[in-house]
Amino acid sequence: MRMLEEEVPGAQDTIYLCNFRVSVDGEWLCLKELHDVELLQDGYHDPSTPSPVEPPFIARDPVVIERRNLVNISKLIVKELIETSLKFGRMLDSDHMPLQHFFIVLEHALRHGLRPKKGLLGPKKELWDILQVVEKLTTEAQDITSSVRDLPTVRTQMGRARAWLRLALMQKKLGDYLKLLIDHRDDILSEYFEPDALLMSDEAIVIVGLLVGLNVIDCNLCVKEEDLDCQQGVIDFSLYLRSSHHNSVVGGTPEDDLDLDNMTTVLDQKNYIEELNRHLNATVGNLQAKVESLTTTNALMKEDLAIAKKTIMSLTDENKSLKTGEKKKDTNSERTDEGGGLNSFKEADISTSSMNTDQLRHELDLERKRTEDAQRELNLQISLKAEMEVAMKLLEKDIHDKQDTIVSLRRQLDDIKQINLDMYRKLQECESELTEKGEMVTRLQNKTMEIGKLLDGLVKCQEKARTPH
Repeated sequence: MRMLEEEVPGAQDTIYLCNFRVSVDGEWLCLKELHDVELLQDGYHDPSTPSPVEPPFIARDPVVIERRNLVNISKLIVKELIETSLKFGRMLDSDHMPLQHFFIVLEHALRHGLRPKKGLLGPKKELWDILQVVEKLTTEAQDITSSVRDLPTVRTQMGRARAWLRLALMQKKLGDYLKLLIDHRDDILSEYFEPDALLMSDEAIVIVGLLVGLNVIDCNLCVKEEDLDCQQGVIDFSLYLRSSHHNSVVGGTPEDDLDLDNMTTVLDQKNYIEELNRHLNATVGNLQAKVESLTTTNALMKEDLAIAKKTIMSLTDENKSLKTGEKKKDTNSERTDEGGGLNSFKEADISTSSMNTDQLRHELDLERKRTEDAQRELNLQISLKAEMEVAMKLLEKDIHDKQDTIVSLRRQLDDIKQINLDMYRKLQECESELTEKGEMVTRLQNKTMEIGKLLDGLVKCQEKARTPH
């Protein structure tokens, strides 16, 4: 069996098409006929065993084979997408063949292991129902989900799912959205998929990594003009296939090519993650500065509020003490009046107590004014705090509006780039037409000169004929 694995490289990752075995070798799919593999197996004999017959191939789970097929084809198509985008340096559109293959394979991968309809009256499980759950997990998916619901040209559930996938790819959030679903597969995806489905297995992490790598490319897909309700096309495997004898011709090993391809993909993903990390660090720094300024302002306002409360409490205590003193003096004055003494000493006491009462009333009025002023200052501080909170909310709203404006400007910039590319192509066509017309004018001038020379010769001949001999 070891000799068989050495003769058939990549035997661990194989798919079966008709009577061929297809194995992944770097950036190619290698074909080998199953009849040749059986002959190779029948011709191998282990010298350590007396039996000349080798046992047949160990039966493999077809569901596991399907999952590996989808993952391997997804790797090749995503690699082709990234290479073509970086090689030509242009934005991919709907006519790009590898991009069409990518959406076909992605649709098969997402629908792999989807639970069938239970009974005649049971609800049918659709991919669109799963994708609508994403907007409940993150608010960033609400815009594209509502846009897909409002599309007038899409009528079926599968068409809406295809439109959603295209918008998520243009938004460069497709990998993030799928990762959210995979993180909640135990409580969400288990209702829609079988336990051995692709999204319920460990291969789903590989698919998420491939989709994150697609964030380095730019796509411009017109969803309204595409017929997304009908069945998608088929994959042209001739772009990714080669025969198995090509391995003996190529000098390098397929493991080295696969490692190089994986390293390129990892570097692209690393650059994207570093750029995203820098952007997030800048945003976090700005938010931390704003939070610190608001924290200091809030602390100052709390200190002012505590000072105002202490002032109000002290004024209230003084007011109470003044009121109690005034009441005591009033009772003393009433008692002196009841005694009816007519001596001058008592009259002097009454006059001094009345003066003290007037003075206390005056101080009480002053304290009341101070209390009112403190209460006004407290109300002013409370109103200032409310105004600052409103200003913070307006500032946050302004930041969100500016972010939306930046997104729209980026989209407009992408459209302008596409228009510039179209104008450049038209300019090249016009220049080619001008060169052709210039060559035509040159040829006409040459013919004109030849005709002029011919006429001059005819005129000379005519003059010679007229002259007498």
